[in-house]
Amino acid sequence: MTTHFFGDTAVLLGRSMRHITRSLDTIITVSIMPIALMLLVVYVFGGAIRAGTGHYVNYLLPGILLITIAMGISYAAFRLFTDLQSGIFERFQSMPIARSSVLWAHVLTSVVSNLISLVIVVAVALLLGFRSGAGVLAWLAVTGILVLFTLAVTWIAVIAGLSAKTTDGAGAFSYPIVLLPFISSAFVPTRTMPGPVRAFAENQPVTSIVNTIRDLFAQHPVSTGIWTALAWCLGILVVAYVLAMASYHRKVA
Repeated sequence: MTTHFFGDTAVLLGRSMRHITRSLDTIITVSIMPIALMLLVVYVFGGAIRAGTGHYVNYLLPGILLITIAMGISYAAFRLFTDLQSGIFERFQSMPIARSSVLWAHVLTSVVSNLISLVIVVAVALLLGFRSGAGVLAWLAVTGILVLFTLAVTWIAVIAGLSAKTTDGAGAFSYPIVLLPFISSAFVPTRTMPGPVRAFAENQPVTSIVNTIRDLFAQHPVSTGIWTALAWCLGILVVAYVLAMASYHRKVA
């Protein structure tokens, strides 16, 4: 049964990835906005922001990476909604395949496409002056955190894709996630914020994730914040997965 699930997921993943490779403009679109934001903040506002020593792009990049993911997952919801509307889900139901593999294929496609977008954004950051002495293990840790975050929020996208009534509605759910980094330590230290805003910023998931990635890039000792970041990611992943599967079973029942 397990082999059956992995085999079905691999086949359906290949199908979804072919759609991505035939429409690379999706990845380009996802990358352009975070890159434009990074250019704007670094070159227009960066000189006025005091976020510590070093080049401001080093401070900024972790938050930009999360914004890139938040923008990318809206396409996962869109692709899932499009499949639902095309009737292909009903066709899959008539075939001897594991039902959950249909959703997992969309989720893994989101992970792969987002990783490509993240590589593009990091490449541009290097051109802007981003530098890190982090070793291989630190980069692997950063990659692992970003993949876990992508998995967590993509399952939220699955819920949106299954529940939406229109294509615009399928992608609109990502707006609050895109805004979260702006109310966190992604752009400025939280200590500079007014009391209520600071309290929210310090106790939402993006701040702990951004701080952990920033410490890994800077080769600083990783604080207990990494466990908070992982707890947020895993908690969101589990809850979103359970709700998405429940929504899926209701949809195809």
